[in-house]
Amino acid sequence: MIEARGLTKRFGNRTAVDALSFTASAGTITGLLGANGAGKTTTMRLLTGGLRPDGGQAVIAGHDIEGAPRAARAATGYLPEAAAGFHHLTPFELLLLVAEARGLDRDAAHAEIMRTLAILNLGPVVRQTLGTLSKGWRQRSWLAQALIGDPPVLILDEPTDGLDPNQKSALRDLLRRLARDKAILMSTHILEEAEALCDRVIVMTGGRIVADAATADLVDGRGRLDAAFARLTLDAAIPT
Repeated sequence: MIEARGLTKRFGNRTAVDALSFTASAGTITGLLGANGAGKTTTMRLLTGGLRPDGGQAVIAGHDIEGAPRAARAATGYLPEAAAGFHHLTPFELLLLVAEARGLDRDAAHAEIMRTLAILNLGPVVRQTLGTLSKGWRQRSWLAQALIGDPPVLILDEPTDGLDPNQKSALRDLLRRLARDKAILMSTHILEEAEALCDRVIVMTGGRIVADAATADLVDGRGRLDAAFARLTLDAAIPT
């Protein structure tokens, strides 16, 4: 389970995340939606220990991210926004680096790498460096590293970024399978992706939650999430 308990983060005079509270349970894909600057990426960095909160608490699989950071991180697979870097490494080497960081011995690391390479179908590019791959192949490689160690929690920032339609469809199928026994929190600005994949959505604007509900409960009578999203974010922007 992922828990945010009054999470707050300020950058100077700007409050990027304002007293955020929600839970994301195992067996559920939860979408974190919002326009650019809504606070989605900051929230994910708070949940993964990349930023320290100015207030509140983040709890991952029962572990406080500040009180027990190693245990919390061990329970989390994280795909950062616009994952980049390590261009000199191959997908195999990237996965090996993550496996070693997770403390797997050589045999366990090799078995885990083979498992995740197969899940993301990375065989055709496994020995090419990340810097020579297309954006879609790089994104799949970074998705694979989030699965190393089979963590119970996945936090994925824009996981479909750079994927073609067939790759997006395959990823949706994969995440549905993984969600059977994992808590998955994913951010996206593509409302069609959220509608197709997420059981529940949290809508943010200005660092605050303006909706937290089952996806089916938010869609309008035509079965579309975009109208509900526009209404919620517009209402939140109008001063009272």
